[in-house]
Amino acid sequence: MSFNPGQKGWLAEYLEFRKTEFLSFFESTAEDSHPEHSLYRLLQPNGMMYGYPVISKSTGSNNDAALTELNRMKVLMAESLINGSLILHHQEINNEDDFSDVILKTIYNIGEFYKKIYPELAIASRTLFGRKKSPLEIAERVLEKRILMRMKNSEDFWMSFFNNSLLFLDIYFFGQWIHTGSEEEVAEFFKQEKEALRFSVIKVISAAAHANQIIEEEEQSLFNHFLTSSHLTPPQKKEAKQIFQDGVDVHDIALPTHNSWILKKYFLELAILTVWSDHQLEESEYQFLTKFTEVLGFFAEDLDNSLLAVEGFVLEHWEQLEKLRKEHTYANVSNQYLARIKKMVEKNARRIAKEMKTKSRMVELLSKASSELLSDEESNELKTDLIQVLKTVPTFVIVGLPSTYLSLPMLLKILPVNLMNDY
Repeated sequence: MSFNPGQKGWLAEYLEFRKTEFLSFFESTAEDSHPEHSLYRLLQPNGMMYGYPVISKSTGSNNDAALTELNRMKVLMAESLINGSLILHHQEINNEDDFSDVILKTIYNIGEFYKKIYPELAIASRTLFGRKKSPLEIAERVLEKRILMRMKNSEDFWMSFFNNSLLFLDIYFFGQWIHTGSEEEVAEFFKQEKEALRFSVIKVISAAAHANQIIEEEEQSLFNHFLTSSHLTPPQKKEAKQIFQDGVDVHDIALPTHNSWILKKYFLELAILTVWSDHQLEESEYQFLTKFTEVLGFFAEDLDNSLLAVEGFVLEHWEQLEKLRKEHTYANVSNQYLARIKKMVEKNARRIAKEMKTKSRMVELLSKASSELLSDEESNELKTDLIQVLKTVPTFVIVGLPSTYLSLPMLLKILPVNLMNDY
């Protein structure tokens, strides 16, 4: 089965095509310690948190290669909103009928959410001739309008980065909104919270961009975008101008009022990506990130994990991130990442060794690999098993491992010498 996201009715076909994948993701998050950890596992690998949305596998479209950016983004937003909703309904789903009901309610709520929180995107409930539109029709159209709004002037690097990263807030607030109802006062609260966080994102990116005390051409472009953004009020535009003239201290960035873990991760990883996007991570920038980590209430390990997450994402999607990789060489990024992941593995060596000893076939293949070449089938089997073992490390439960990037030789190099004998 295939579908064409450029044609009317694509969403119904897409839901039918992806139902197995939706169910698989739902089941895989059942044991997660917190819904926000599940949401991070959903949105970090596909780049929705970073302003670099990517589709790393077939969408099921009848011609994936020919999909326009608009159509790819419609598919990715639909998938993210639906999976994000499923994460929050674990206690309510006991059978396939419950599962289907939640998805159908989610489709309906997509239209309601954008009507209440983004009134400018509201879709008429009836056609010109009076026919009532279905929730699927409304969701299709509102997603397209939201992406088109995001794509205006997207040729500018910083403008695209900023607008794309705000799509994450849509998904976050959608999940919050469906649990609170659609009362007008609730909708008004979310609209205000949305605007406050959007300006906080401006401050995060601005502070990070100025971490080395040098105003680059990219920073000036970012500033120009903020001044012309229709989402900024006159006082906010004035404040943005002051930020770029004088800089902003991380203590002056308004943090989420409800102390959301994933929003704080979002802030931290946007800051990492900003300092990382046009040059190597300088010492002054690392000091800025360390300070920002503390202000967010995180620890040094949280910064290490987020650096792992950002670098792993970039390496996994290197070919697709032309603008982001412009000032970096693959070898440098790869070496930094492997050194970071090796440090994490060494820290958790006892846990990894214990898990490996339960897998006799993997131990056999490891022994064989030390003295002779493995067949392609054996190499793939060993790589898969090693990645599964590494996922027992708490960090790698939340921060996904870039399995396409990580080769078997890389995995063997990051394992401590004599791991099985020492533990």
